Amino acid sequence: MKTTASLLRVIGLSVLGFFILQFSVDSGDQWAYSKYPILWLILLVFILFVVAAEMMVAALYRILYETLNPEQKESYNLAEAKRKEKQFSWIKKKYAAMLDSKPITSEEEIMLDHEYDGIRELDNNLPPWWKYLFYVTIVFAGWYLVYYEIMGGPNQYDEYETEVAAAEIAIAKFKAENKDLVDASTVELLEDPADLKAGKAIYDQSCLACHAADGGGGIGPNLTDEYWILGGGIKNVYHTISEGGRSGKGMVPWKDELKPNEIAQVASYVISLQDTEPADPKEPQGDKWEGGDELIH
Repeated sequence: MKTTASLLRVIGLSVLGFFILQFSVDSGDQWAYSKYPILWLILLVFILFVVAAEMMVAALYRILYETLNPEQKESYNLAEAKRKEKQFSWIKKKYAAMLDSKPITSEEEIMLDHEYDGIRELDNNLPPWWKYLFYVTIVFAGWYLVYYEIMGGPNQYDEYETEVAAAEIAIAKFKAENKDLVDASTVELLEDPADLKAGKAIYDQSCLACHAADGGGGIGPNLTDEYWILGGGIKNVYHTISEGGRSGKGMVPWKDELKPNEIAQVASYVISLQDTEPADPKEPQGDKWEGGDELIH
């Protein structure tokens, strides 16, 4: 008898229960339902309880209705019909007003004279919602013209450049705070003096014995010329240091000894040795590198 009202109550209480559980449970930055899946079970039990309560109330209404005599049932049915007619009456009136159309019984008042193949046309007014929306577009167009064309408001290109600049700042900040989140495919050449100084310290401790203090080479190859055995550029040098040199040639992988940012620092220092003049340079080995920062591994 009151199916719509019961359904709305169930939906409303279910939504209310959902948000109460979400915001009453401390889950940090995560949604409570993601962090504590048990909440879904609690919500389901709550919804089943609400549905059961509504079914019990509906059953009670039916039992009470059956106890009425015919005159009482007729009176109740009449009152229920009036209640349903008044239900959502405000919304129905507003909807009809927004359409501003004539009811079917009054269509003859706005019927046009011409007819074609039995089809006649009504002279209905434009719906008020359409006219108001059209007025809004006119006001918006005027504001848009003044703000962007006369007052010099930021256009799409300006907004794009602003967002890109903000994103670059955010990326730089993220990289500065998470220096170890780097690998051979994402590493970039470090040019900050502090990074190069740290890279030199690592080089002096771990690389000097094989490549000489000035990078001219010894057991290992010359690091100051344009020739590379395993590829040049920051990405390939990073990969070589991290994973080690050619099998059986003596250079071991340093990924277990050095952190990713430390490998980036020493790789950048090695790149900085390019075109310097060592005291006793070793003969070039490998191939001349002209690939920029392309990763070949």
